Order: sequence, then C-alpha cells, then structure tokens
Amino acid sequence: MTEPAPVPSNWNLPNALTALRIAMVPFFGWALLVDGGGAVTWRVVAWALFVLAMITDKVDGDIARSRNLVTDFGKIADPIADKALTGMAFVGLSVIGELWWWVTALVLLREWGITLLRIWVIRYGVMAAGRGGKLKTVLQTVALGLFVLPIRILQDDWGTVGDVLWGVAVVLMVAAVGLTVVTGGDYVLKALAVRRKGSASLRG
Repeated sequence: MTEPAPVPSNWNLPNALTALRIAMVPFFGWALLVDGGGAVTWRVVAWALFVLAMITDKVDGDIARSRNLVTDFGKIADPIADKALTGMAFVGLSVIGELWWWVTALVLLREWGITLLRIWVIRYGVMAAGRGGKLKTVLQTVALGLFVLPIRILQDDWGTVGDVLWGVAVVLMVAAVGLTVVTGGDYVLKALAVRRKGSASLRG
C-alpha cells in the first residue's frame, strides 16, 4: 500500500517570500504617495519595490512547485499578496491623479471577487489560471510598472521618448483593463465547475 505523500510545512521559503511581498505593500504605497506622487526619486523607489515584489512572486511559485512545497497557506496567501500589491498600485495611482478612479474600482472589483471565488472553492479543488488570466497579469504588471515610473513628470524633459513611453503605458493599461473584465467572467464559470465537480466527488 502506497503511503500518502508528506504534507509540506507552512514554514518554508516560498511562504516566507509571500509574507515578505505582503510586508512590502505599505512601503511601496508610501513611496508612491510621497509629495502627492510628485517626488521623482521616490517614484523610482516605488517602481523598484514593485518590480522586486513581482520578482518574488515568480520565484516563490517556481520554488514551491519544483520542491513540492505547495501549501494551503500559500494557495490563499499568494493571490492575496498579489492583489494587495496591485491594488495598492491602482489606488495609489488614482490618488495621485495618474489613473481614473473608475478604472481602479472596476479592476479591484474583479480582482478581489476572483480571489474570494478561489477561497470559496479551495476545498473542492484549485482553480488554475487560464492563458487569458496569465496574459492579463503580464499586461497589468507591465502597465502598472510604467504608470508608477515618473514618466508624466519628466515627459516634457524627455521629449519624444517621454511621449512614446506614456503612449505605450496607456495602450497597455487599456488592454490590461479590457482583458481583466473579459477573463473575470471565465473565472466565475471555472469556479462553479470546480465546485460542482468537487461536491460530486465528496458525495460519491
């Protein structure tokens, strides 16, 4: 009889990186909001913190999967860390006037709604991210990173380069928001399917 695989401890490197990412959120938010978003140096610091946090997101996921360190804590905390960081970026950018509030409200409603759906169905199974969701994450991350940089502050000084960079940032943000909305409906259908399948397995 095959013995069940040992359950990994919550005290592991991937979960520590996830906790670090959550701890970085208030520091990132503070750097972004210094002087109403008008401090060039602090905007660059905020961008560096944002990039570092997103790198840890990639690293902790790779380590967890390659070393079989996937835990229930990680399944819940990892998306929360991601949504806390991107949520802070969206809210902070709206506070300093870089992004319309309706965009932030729409994205946060979708993102936190999907996170709650994941938690709702976690006892029945893992709701894996689809290609659209992964592309949305990439677009959203790159767009937010460009918006966090002080491009608009330095746009006149940079001339054509500044105009091009800002144009690219806006196009990517529009694409990210559009894909965010479209994939939201897909996740709702996936959550319902996972719950139905899981409920049937438990009854059987």
